[in-house]
Amino acid sequence: MRTSSTFSILFWVYGKRAVNNKANIYIRVTLNGKRVNISLKKKINISTWDEKLQRASGTDKESRILNLYLNEVQSKVYRIYEDFKRDEVPFTSQMVKAKFLGEDKTRFSFQNLVDYYNEKMQHKLHRNTMGQYKTSQRYMMEYILKEYKLTDIPLFNLEYGFIVGFEDFLRSYVPKSGQSKIGNNTAMKHIKRLRRMVTLAYRMKWIERDPFVNFKMKIEKKERGFLTDFELLSIEDLSSSIERLMVVKDLFVFSCYTGISYVDIVQLNEDNIVMGIDGSPWIMAERVKTGAPFKIPLLPKAAILIDKYKDHYRTNDTSNLLPKLSNQKLNSYLKEIADLCGIKKNLTFHMARHTFATTVTLSNGVPIETVSKLLGHTKLSTTQIYARVVERKVSDDMALLKSKIG
Repeated sequence: MRTSSTFSILFWVYGKRAVNNKANIYIRVTLNGKRVNISLKKKINISTWDEKLQRASGTDKESRILNLYLNEVQSKVYRIYEDFKRDEVPFTSQMVKAKFLGEDKTRFSFQNLVDYYNEKMQHKLHRNTMGQYKTSQRYMMEYILKEYKLTDIPLFNLEYGFIVGFEDFLRSYVPKSGQSKIGNNTAMKHIKRLRRMVTLAYRMKWIERDPFVNFKMKIEKKERGFLTDFELLSIEDLSSSIERLMVVKDLFVFSCYTGISYVDIVQLNEDNIVMGIDGSPWIMAERVKTGAPFKIPLLPKAAILIDKYKDHYRTNDTSNLLPKLSNQKLNSYLKEIADLCGIKKNLTFHMARHTFATTVTLSNGVPIETVSKLLGHTKLSTTQIYARVVERKVSDDMALLKSKIG
C-alpha cells in the first residue's frame, strides 16, 4: 500500500491485548520514517483477521461491512496525504493523524509559540534574559530542522520524545568556531526555557498534556568560585599603565565589596545613594534579573571608587556612578588581570558577587539572613550555597592545621 518511498499505511490488530479473542484495529501511517498509530475504535475476532490482506477474511455481512469501512479509511488517509502534497506545505505523520481525527490542533505551531511567548514576555523580562531565550529558541529551531527536516512543526509534536531528543541534540551539538561545547548545566538552562514556553502553551490549552511531567532535570552541583583574602588584595593592589584594565579592576573590586552584579552596577546613579537608618550612605536599587529590591551599606572601599569616578571623563556625560563597558570584553580583561596577579582561577565578573558573599561577609561573621538580603536573593536556599562553601573552607583549613600540629 505504498504511494512513494516516503509514505505508507498499514492496517493491523493488537493481538496481545485481545479480550475474549477480540482485538482493536489500528491504522499505521508512516511518513519519511516517522510513524503514528490511529485506533479505529473497531474490534475483530483475531481468528478472522487476514494479516497479509489487512482485512477481515470472512464473507459474512459483518466482515463485508468492516472491509468497506477499512477501504473508506484508506481512501480518506490517501486524500489527506495528497491534499498536504498539493498545498506544498511541510507536514508530518502527526499532522495526517490530526486531520484524520478532525482535531483542530494544526492551527498552532512551534513558531506560533515562540512568537507568542516573546511578545508576552518582552516587557516582563530584561533584554539580557530575552536574549538568552532567543539563543535557546535558535537551538530549538535548529533541532526541529535536523530531526523533522522541517522549519516548523505543529504543537502536538511536543511530546516527551521531543524533549529527550532536544537534550541529545544539545549534548552532541558541534559548536561553531570560537564557541565552547554545550555543558550539562547549560543544556539544562536551554531545556528550562523550553519548559517555561511549554507551560504557557499548556495553560493556554494549546496542547492537551504537559510533556515535561516525567522529565527530570539533571543539574550538576558545582562549587561557587570565589577569591580568598589574599587574592582579592592582590587585585586591589594591582597597578597598570593600561587604563582599561584599571577601570575593569575598579568595577570588579566595587562588586566584591557590594555584591552587586555588573548588569546592576551600570544602572546605578546618584539617586541610588541614600542615607541609611544608621546615618551613613547606602545603595538602594532593584536587581535587573529578578526585580527584587536590595539595600547595601556602602563600605569604605566601595565609597572610594564612587568618589574616584565622580568627575571622571568616562562618567561625565552620563548619570552613572561608574563607567560602563561591554560585558563580553569585561571578562576577557579580567583574565588579563588574573594573569598579572598570578591568580589561576577562571576570573569572571560573577566571581566578585561570590567573593562578597563568602570572603567579605559570611567569613567575617555576617549572618546568612543578612547576606541573603544584601544579595537581593528571593530565597534563603540560594544564599545557603555560599554558606556550604565557607563551611568546606573552614573544614579544609582545620584539616591543614591538624596536619601541622599533629
